[in-house]
Amino acid sequence: MRSGDALDILAPMRATALWLSLGMTGCGAAAASGAGPTTPAATAPAATAPAATAVVVGETSREEILRAAPAFGDEAARADVEEQTARALATVPAGAEVRVYLGTWCGDSRRELGRLFRALELVPEPWPFTLTLVGVDRARSAPGLTESVGLRYVPTFVVLREGAEVGRIIESAPRGIERELLDLLTGARTGVVSGRTDL
Repeated sequence: MRSGDALDILAPMRATALWLSLGMTGCGAAAASGAGPTTPAATAPAATAPAATAVVVGETSREEILRAAPAFGDEAARADVEEQTARALATVPAGAEVRVYLGTWCGDSRRELGRLFRALELVPEPWPFTLTLVGVDRARSAPGLTESVGLRYVPTFVVLREGAEVGRIIESAPRGIERELLDLLTGARTGVVSGRTDL
């Protein structure tokens, strides 16, 4: 056997490793930038939402997200939230707006929104803040809703008070979405919160 033949035998394993690495990069700008192949990550069921998931674009609701992507409900049912912290969301100063930009096709969105949905089940309504959910396509766009946001990764949770941005949670919440959101809503924290190290 020639040394080149061994490489040919390993080609499927290298392709699988590439596919897995693309799927593990999250739902950020790299997949849409044209830097490298995106087809495997865009079509791989294990790296994205299940095949039955519909892409929701525009202002939406929890109910519409759950109809389009039932896995979000499964994630909410499994979510282990800090109950005391989640309940504290009911005590934040009134008047803030939380805008969530998400992809129903995105595993990071499924994880973080599932946890948010579970946390909000513990918060009696009416909440002291408004929650706006905006679905985006794979290019992270929703015409008329995302142009001024500077959206690179989903999910992105933008917290505003009196129309001004207080902070945002990008792609992952290191201490749990309920804790990071509580800190932004109370003013205990401002700016960018993320598990990413490249922001």
